[in-house]
Formats: sequence, C-alpha cells, structure tokens
Amino acid sequence: MNDATAAEAQISGGTGAPSRASGSSFYMAMRILPRAQRDAMFEIYSFCRLVDDIADSTAPHIDRRLGLAEWRRHVEAIYGQRPPVDLGALTQTARDFQLRKEDFLAVIDGMEMDAAEDIRAPDWATLDLYCDRVASAVGRLSVRVFGMGEADGIALAHHLGRALQLTNILRDVDEDAELGRLYLPREELNKAGIVSTDPHAVLSSDGLPAVCEAVARRAQSHFEQADAIMARNPRRTVKAPRIMEKVYRTILQGMVARGWSPPRTRISIGPLRLSWIAVQYAII
Repeated sequence: MNDATAAEAQISGGTGAPSRASGSSFYMAMRILPRAQRDAMFEIYSFCRLVDDIADSTAPHIDRRLGLAEWRRHVEAIYGQRPPVDLGALTQTARDFQLRKEDFLAVIDGMEMDAAEDIRAPDWATLDLYCDRVASAVGRLSVRVFGMGEADGIALAHHLGRALQLTNILRDVDEDAELGRLYLPREELNKAGIVSTDPHAVLSSDGLPAVCEAVARRAQSHFEQADAIMARNPRRTVKAPRIMEKVYRTILQGMVARGWSPPRTRISIGPLRLSWIAVQYAII
C-alpha cells in the first residue's frame, strides 16, 4: 500500500492518530480536551504525521515529492465542491473548526523542503520559514480548535511553534546528521568559525556549543513571548499548549544544563513526569 493510500485509510478510520501518539507529550496534552476538540486534534496530528512520514522516508527525493503532491490534491479536494468520502473525518474537522486550507498546504510546503533535498545549514531566514511551515502552521490549525481569538491565536502559533521546532532541532542534531541533514543556521556556524556544512564535521567541531547556545537563546525568547500570550488568555483555551510548552521548555533547559559536547545523551521527559505535568494543567 503506497503512502497516500495508507494516509487515507488512517485518517478516514480515525484511529491511527491516537495509537501513534500514545505516550507522547502531544497525546497527554490533547487528552485533557473535550471530546470534539480532542478528536479534531488527532485528525490534524494524523495528517501531519502522514505527510511527515513521506518527507522522512528513504524513498528517492522525487518519489517523496510525488507523494506530497498527491496530498496537496487531497487537501484541495477537501475544500472543493465534492470532498472525497474517504477523507470524511478530516473534511468534517476542517468544516467544524473553520480550519484554513492555506495552513494545511503550508505544512506540505514545509515537508517539501525536506523532500526536495537534504537540508544543510540554512540561513536564519530559511530556517524561520521552515519552522513556520512545519510547526507554526500546525499551531494555526490547532488554536482554532482550542477556541482562541484570532490575533492572539496566530501570535501564539508563531512563537510557540518556533520554540518547539527549534527545541526539536537541538534535540535531534545527531539523528538528523545520520540522515544527512543539518538544520543549524549558517550565520551561527560562520560566527563560530565553522566553514563545513557536513553534518558530522559540524557536530564534532569545537565551535558547536556556541552555535547551539545561539539557537537555544532564540527558542527561549519564543517561549517567553508564548508565555505572555497564554497568560492573557482564558485558561480553558490554553491548557493544551501550556502542557506542550512546559514539556519542551523542560527539554530545552535539560539540554542547556547538559551541554552540547559529545557524547550528547538524549534529554527526554519520563512518563510519570509527563503525566504529572498533564494533571497539573488539567486541574488548573
């Protein structure tokens, strides 16, 4: 079964997302939502995971791009006059919460940046565009489900999405290097005296800590701005993003405390702590 067919099967069935997300910070954050919102978020999650699987597959780049092009047609069909029956659950979610087609397409645009070629040392502007597409666009879909106001919802998606994605980039530098990818920004590499864009050469460089610290500072700044937005909004609308923020900010702080020199032990949040964070924000 090809990627697109598998995607349709999982989304129309409505059961793939919870099983794949189980045990993750996303799953814990979404479980506290009312049923309609929770189901909608799992539809969005399923869409994102399925297009991400295409972009991250070991297939040739051209095949990945063809798979994403098919998903672009699926999204267009969802917003057309005759949406496909096998994408009924995602279509209903888009209608119920007035999700914007351009945000779904932006996610695919971000995946195409990975599918087209292995990203290596993008400049800050390109990296910011990538973060907007693969993370903040997901946030723009999500805040509509959460019921946030338009302006603050878009602002939260902007800052929290970038904070989470930059944290992911720092956490996954070694795994990405094995795939031939390097998301660390070119300007920071140059400041640290690193001229190579080979992922393994960069990760073994003495200048790596300065690069990672610069990315961590930017992520921290986005977390702080996201905090300010959530603080002025009703608690019921920001419970789920607060859980995500707390988990990823804890991971970022753990990496900063650990340092960036090898060996870099992976920082993660254990299931008990994750459950405790979820309970705290579910009750508050």
